[in-house]
Parts: sequence; structure tokens; C-alpha cells
Amino acid sequence: MRAMVLKEFLELRRDKRMMAMVVALPLLLLIVFGYAASFNVTSLRTEVTGPGAQQAAAHLPAKFDVVRVDANADRDVAVQRLRDGKADVIVVAGTGGPATLLVNGASLFSAQQAVALAGRSNATLRPEVLFNPDLETSWVMVPALVGLILAFIGTIITATGLVRERQSGTLEQLAVMPFRPSDVIAGKIVPYFVLAAVDMVLVTVLGLVLFGVPFVGNVLVFAAGAALFLFVVLGIGVLISTMSQTQGQAMQMALMAMLPQVLLSGMIFPLQSMAAGVRWIGYALPLTWFIKISNGVMLRGAAPSSLWLPLLILAAMAVVVFGAAVLRFRRDLAPAAVSR
Repeated sequence: MRAMVLKEFLELRRDKRMMAMVVALPLLLLIVFGYAASFNVTSLRTEVTGPGAQQAAAHLPAKFDVVRVDANADRDVAVQRLRDGKADVIVVAGTGGPATLLVNGASLFSAQQAVALAGRSNATLRPEVLFNPDLETSWVMVPALVGLILAFIGTIITATGLVRERQSGTLEQLAVMPFRPSDVIAGKIVPYFVLAAVDMVLVTVLGLVLFGVPFVGNVLVFAAGAALFLFVVLGIGVLISTMSQTQGQAMQMALMAMLPQVLLSGMIFPLQSMAAGVRWIGYALPLTWFIKISNGVMLRGAAPSSLWLPLLILAAMAVVVFGAAVLRFRRDLAPAAVSR
């Protein structure tokens, strides 16, 4: 029995992926649920407009973090800035009577906090929720679920599918054929890309039909963001496949790559409520930026010019991740070619 126990400990020590699951995953969960698992938004990015902007800004509750005061802007300008995601709330203050608190309902937790604060402001703020008037949870979750499904297909299915090729010996056959590594990768991922695109359309349409989620923005911008995001997660799947010898190992690594995206992307817990260090981890995840695009396009009808940053970041991630995947895949093909 003692020999068997020692044998198992030695095997566990050699299996770095298993040790990561046993040690790193619990630590990740501890950090996430200790620093990120909160629905309480501590501050709201606030702009104040209208003739009474200066006076209104001085009397706002502390949680309204005023980032801009513009006495010359009118309600139409305020609505457009809220649509483009410039603020969580915008106070439109006239010269008399209660000010109107325009609330971005597409940011659910911030909107709920803003409405609650307005209700405690002794009628000095009259809340008006835009883009999600009834604060429906499904309206916010469906755009995020589109990204989650794309990430699931792109990461887990791609990684396990390519590792299956290695286990079946197909990789060695490809190594002696006149294909470049980029051609091999492209040929392998195109079916997954098409499958994910079909699933994206299906989930989006079902979300619109079953839950009444609006789609008020530019379809082409949404498609461009989805394509860039899908290239990133497909690249992650290919990278995982190059670091795995079996489908079980690939599944373990894919799950470890997926878990932070689910928990730290703002899909479940608002980014504003996370500790600064954990929040920056969230900003390094591709799902975070796709959610900003899908939410902005579907619910707010955000202008393409206001979504340039998430689009640019996803494009940069796609180049870096796919480039790394090609390099590692080339390294895998070279020994296979020599062995033949």
C-alpha cells in the first residue's frame, strides 16, 4: 500500500497540468470569490449637463463620481453620450424642479444602484432608464451568452479536436505533405469557425424571439466583433492543443482558460465592483471586450466610433494569439516530419 501511495504522489508531481488543477484552480477561485464576487457597485461614472449642471453636481450623493460637467449640452447630447457608453448615468439639470437622471439600463448592476440612489434623494432626481427600461436580466445576459458560447466552441472543442488528430497519427501524415503550418491550422479551424458562427446566429435570434431582447445597432459591427473574438478563442484552442498530449489534458487546460473568462469578464459580476488587481485581469480577457461590443450594439445601438477600443484590442489579441499558435504548431510539425 505504501508503494502505491508513493507511486501516485510521484505521478501527480510529474503531471504539471494536474498539479495546476489541484493547486492553481482553488487559489483562483479563492481570489475571484474573495475580491470579485460582489454585485455592489461602489461608484457610478456620472456626467452632469444642462443650465443647472454646476449646482446639481455639487449636491449629488457620493457614489455619483462626476467625470464631466457641461452646462451647454442638452438632453439629446446626453442621450447620445449615454448610448456611446461615455458614462453610467447622466444628470440633466434645468433651472428649476427635479433633475432628470438618465440611466444606462444596459449596465444592469450600475442601473439598479442608480435607481436606488435616486429613490433616496428626496425627489431631487427623477430616474429615467434607457436601453433596458424594465431592467430585464435576460436583456443583459443574452449578449454575454453569445460570447460565452463562442468561447466554449472556440476553446474547448478546437483544443480537443486537434489533440485527437495527434493521438490518431494524422499529425505525422500532415507533416510530410506540402502544407505550411498556417495552411494546416486554417484547414483545421474553418469548420469550427463555421459551426461557431451558426451557433452565434442561432443563439442571437432565439434571444431576440424568446426573451424580447432588442437588436438596435449595426449588424456589421456586431459581426466584425464576433469574428475577431472567434479568431482569438480559436487561437487559444490551438495553443492548448499544442501543449497537450491527450484529450483529457486538453479539456483540463481549456476549462482553466474558460473559468476566468466566465467569472472576470463582467458577465456575472460587474467589473466596477472588483478589486483593482482582479479588474485588470478581467481587462486582459477577450470575453470582456466582446461583451462590451455585443452589449453596446444590441442594447444601446452604440455608434461604431464608440466601439473602436474593444475592436482594436480584440484585433491585437487575434494577431498575437494566432501568431503564437502558428509558431507552436510549426514546432510540433517539425519533429513529426523528421520521424517519418
